Amino acid sequence: MKNYYSSRNIYFLAVAAIFAIAIAVYAQQKTDKNEMSCPMMKNGESQTLKTDTDNLSNHSEHHAMVMKNGEKEMGFSQTETTHHFLIMKDGGTIQVEVNNANDTENRNKIRKHLAEIAQAFKNGIFTTPFAVHGKVPPGVLIMEQLKNKIQYTYQETEKGALIRISTDNQQASAAIHDFLKFQIKDHQTGDPTSVEN
Repeated sequence: MKNYYSSRNIYFLAVAAIFAIAIAVYAQQKTDKNEMSCPMMKNGESQTLKTDTDNLSNHSEHHAMVMKNGEKEMGFSQTETTHHFLIMKDGGTIQVEVNNANDTENRNKIRKHLAEIAQAFKNGIFTTPFAVHGKVPPGVLIMEQLKNKIQYTYQETEKGALIRISTDNQQASAAIHDFLKFQIKDHQTGDPTSVEN
């Protein structure tokens, strides 16, 4: 029993340490606006670099990093699955599904991951998005602060799962929209960045 509590305490300390690092990195980014994790991004917007070749190269490297980190942090293939981030008036949706309906292994991993993410977000813990993107996504600090005003509803779909994020708080809704727009751009999903009805 003692080993169980010791292991559990170590886990929570590790999570707390990762969260503290995420906040420190975010604070540094706010302090030094010229320093970016990704040369393509500045305050959530793309930045023009010296040449088109440099631009494509840096953008490709960043996307490769997101895909690699995503596979590690989410536990399922990023190339055999599809992410969608839908922006809605009261929040939005994170949806991930397998590309092949017979791929039950990745489908089950998606479901496990999104169920865990819904619970983590409810608790104001956003360490996974930080680990995947190498920076604190826009909107996260407000989503943490207003966690009691935001609902995260997990739901299985035929080929994966989704998290419906909703709120009646205007500030929380704006933060959710910022978070989802960032995800659309960084995961290159092609989803609309305007509100869907």
